[in-house]
Amino acid sequence: MDRHTWDRERDAPPQLTPPRFVGREAELRRLTDALNRAPAVVLVEGEAGIGKSRLVREAVRAVEAARTVGVPGAVGSGAGPLTAVCPPFREPLTLGPIVDALRQARADVAGLGLTALAGTLRPLFPEWADGLPPAPEPLEDAGAARHRLIGALAEVLDRLGVRILIVEDVHWADEATMEFVLFLASRQPQRVSLVLTHRPEDLPADSLLPRLSSRLQPGVSRAGIVLGGLRAPQAADLVASMLGDDQVSTAFAAFLHERTEGVPLALEESVRLLHDRADLVRQDGAWTRRSLDEIAVPPSIRDAVTERVRGLDPAAQRVLLAAAVLIDAADEGVVSVVSGLPPDQAGRAIQEALRSGLVTEDETGRLAFRHVLAARAVYDRAAGRDRRDAHRRAAALLESAPHAPIGRLAYHFRKGREAAKWRRYAERAADLALSSGDHPTAVTFLSELLNEPGLPGGDIARIAKKMPLLAFTGYLGRVDLVSRLRAVLADERLEVRDRARIRAQLGRMLMHAGELEAGSEEVKRAVPDLAGSPFETAQAMIMLGGPSGLLWPAAEHRRWLDLAALVPVASLSEGDRQSLLIDRTTALLGLGEEAGWTLAQRFSTRPATSQDALMFARASLNFGNSAMRWGRYPEARERLLAGAEAAGKYRYQRLQDIIQVTLVHLDWLTGAWDRLAERARHWARLDEEPLIQLDSRLILGLLGVAAGGDPSTEETLQAVREHSARRGVVDMSLESTAALARFRLASGDVAGALELTDEVEQVVAGNGMWLWATDTMPVRVEALVRADRQPEAVALVAAFDRGLEDRDIPTARAALRSCRGLLAEGLGDHAAAAAAWLEAATAWQGLPRPYEALLARERHGSCLFDAGDHSAALTQLAVVARELLALGAKSDADRVLGTLRRHGSVTGRGRGAGRRGYKHQLSPKEMEVVKLLLSGMSNREIAVALSRSPKTVAAQLNSAMRKHGVSSRTALAVVVTQQALAPGSAGEATERLRLVASSLTAEAPGRPVGE
Repeated sequence: MDRHTWDRERDAPPQLTPPRFVGREAELRRLTDALNRAPAVVLVEGEAGIGKSRLVREAVRAVEAARTVGVPGAVGSGAGPLTAVCPPFREPLTLGPIVDALRQARADVAGLGLTALAGTLRPLFPEWADGLPPAPEPLEDAGAARHRLIGALAEVLDRLGVRILIVEDVHWADEATMEFVLFLASRQPQRVSLVLTHRPEDLPADSLLPRLSSRLQPGVSRAGIVLGGLRAPQAADLVASMLGDDQVSTAFAAFLHERTEGVPLALEESVRLLHDRADLVRQDGAWTRRSLDEIAVPPSIRDAVTERVRGLDPAAQRVLLAAAVLIDAADEGVVSVVSGLPPDQAGRAIQEALRSGLVTEDETGRLAFRHVLAARAVYDRAAGRDRRDAHRRAAALLESAPHAPIGRLAYHFRKGREAAKWRRYAERAADLALSSGDHPTAVTFLSELLNEPGLPGGDIARIAKKMPLLAFTGYLGRVDLVSRLRAVLADERLEVRDRARIRAQLGRMLMHAGELEAGSEEVKRAVPDLAGSPFETAQAMIMLGGPSGLLWPAAEHRRWLDLAALVPVASLSEGDRQSLLIDRTTALLGLGEEAGWTLAQRFSTRPATSQDALMFARASLNFGNSAMRWGRYPEARERLLAGAEAAGKYRYQRLQDIIQVTLVHLDWLTGAWDRLAERARHWARLDEEPLIQLDSRLILGLLGVAAGGDPSTEETLQAVREHSARRGVVDMSLESTAALARFRLASGDVAGALELTDEVEQVVAGNGMWLWATDTMPVRVEALVRADRQPEAVALVAAFDRGLEDRDIPTARAALRSCRGLLAEGLGDHAAAAAAWLEAATAWQGLPRPYEALLARERHGSCLFDAGDHSAALTQLAVVARELLALGAKSDADRVLGTLRRHGSVTGRGRGAGRRGYKHQLSPKEMEVVKLLLSGMSNREIAVALSRSPKTVAAQLNSAMRKHGVSSRTALAVVVTQQALAPGSAGEATERLRLVASSLTAEAPGRPVGE
């Protein structure tokens, strides 16, 4: 017999079997080792079809088997693993993958001993109603609502004893699901091991997954597994395992490996396609193709699946389409109804679909596609009408269920083009997302609804009002909300009040996004037409009264707040009245109005309920932050700690996090710098909340300046300045601006410091916002003095003084004293400057704000030198240097030590002589100026080097010339050099004089001696 002939019975390809697990021994060992060192976090990444899910199943099976038989080192007792699968589209249900996984794992939660927190789960699990506590009051704060929900889900996992949570395809995970994963990873102690699979090429740029590593607690096992294609011998083993473990020809294995690049799913689908084509033959005892050249295997998995589906019976194709439409695993009855087949045909079609290998049946009898790529291939090749019909049947079936899944109903009705029902369920899904704090999902639904043609005007206003403000800043890349709302406002069907509500919402959104002027104009236009809606009217007025962006004079902001106080709110709920009071009080304190503290006292009672706790925590954060800005530091700490306690007790995680990072800022101000950089870096990595990242990065920048600074410090401060200004976060914008200006002054860039503070002077001084002058005004005054613009500095300080006449703002008053010291220095009045700096140091220390106090004491010591009290100056500066080092301000300490070295070496012989001792000798300050003169510096360069004004330098040079009886800089240099150099050093004297002379000859003729 010719060796290429074959016997049909003997050599017919056997029935294909699922492939054996091959070629992943090392990866399997790494994954099982990590899981056996629980708790663990493992990331498994690789392209579609590479075998991520199979690897995880095999590893979990091995770990569970070892636990069952009591293998030493295996993980302990508890419930089995829980698997959540993220669907290949935006999940329309908040935390949908986790909810579906728990729903399949547990029919009810009776007997689990859940706390009151679990009542939050009622909207997501209506079927658990009998076993859940009562639902808590709804929360206005979306972040708090979402974190409360996340905490409740984590509690269920704990009560069930789940030890391993597998989340498949996290590149498709909704943001709420990823936050839940991050929450589990950051708990201490971590109670559950996490195994996450994903495709790196499909991971969105804004995914939270990269932040996972920063959340892990010490003692957590970590592993990252990257799967690539199988090698040729491993590919041959996989193919052989599908063919009864018969041998596969070397040429055939190489052919398949080349066309599939060793991707297991591609290998499997290619073998199935060749089997369906009857293109496999046995030659010389090994399986191969009839021809390795004549028939090409489609390189795409989708193409291969499509070709296989075409070979199935039409009824089986309808079953496959039904499974693709349903997405999740479903029992045969559901698949049968969605397919639209008569029951007798559906049963046979389901069996044929199972034999195709495209769908599988799990242990509970539910059907699902083996791989999402196959489901997408089936869905995409189906006719549009067939898809719509299947979606309508799915929607009708789900709608009749006892606990209809709202999000899925909206999805199916939209795909089925049933607009009225889609709108109804989409709004309900948005409401559910909002109540759960899931803004991305809510924004998606609400935006789609607003874009729906033919929506009635009242519906437009109602839906626009639901659009969450924080979503506007966080999800602009996903939907263009501004253009949509502007288009809505152009709709002539709107009634006056509806238009006003939409306009007010648009204005609030613009202000939250940093477009302050445009947003405030929209809100102002809306106010007159909001009459009859007290909450919305007062809310709009308070937003205009708050100092966001410092748009208008303080009196204008205060006028809006006074108008808001006149709005009758007796008919409003207690929660609405409290919310408005918190916002108005915060705005008053932001304007530096003492009346705000009287109102703040109403929120001193500890909360008794969950809703009370939310209000209390929000008030504590706002008022604590205000107290910190005012310099009421003990009160600030007391309020913030109380707010953190309430937020932690009731699981308002977002509020608690913001309070904690505000406490870090308070520690910076009050000098508690131990491990401060480490704490700030921790919060800087948790950037889900912009305020947290901005504040923590600001602290890192401030610490960097104190430590000496480098280019990254300036970049950090500049980034904080830009982002906070764009978001209207006034305090951080001004504090970062002041730090940048100080940084530039320290490097001699007076012009840069002036440029940075030009707008600050206009906004703060021009609008009378004197609370915000604390950080910015001293650096602005110093820049003006060093730029020889004393009249402007004098006028600015006088305005600052008048602005604080009737305001008891401790930080601003301390800053005013610093400004007075700077002015006196610039005018050359050393005694007055020393007295002013002593007052400033006392004021800063009384807050207490030790870093600013030490800097003021340094300036006081320098002024003592100028005033001739050398001994007192040396004593004070030695203490200042030591305390700066102890605090952690190394750069500042080095500067003070340098001053001590200079003065000690030049004037050591005359120490303690007092002011009259310098009658005919140069003072230490004058000697500093002359030394730099000898190096060839101009007056302006000397002023920059010594942080003095050019006028001060000129006055000190004139004094030095007068004491030595000379009238030129060159003559002064000659005299001082001859006095300072010992006999025999004439060569050094000659060279120094040459340098000085060369620098002086470049100066313009007729220049005044002091210049």
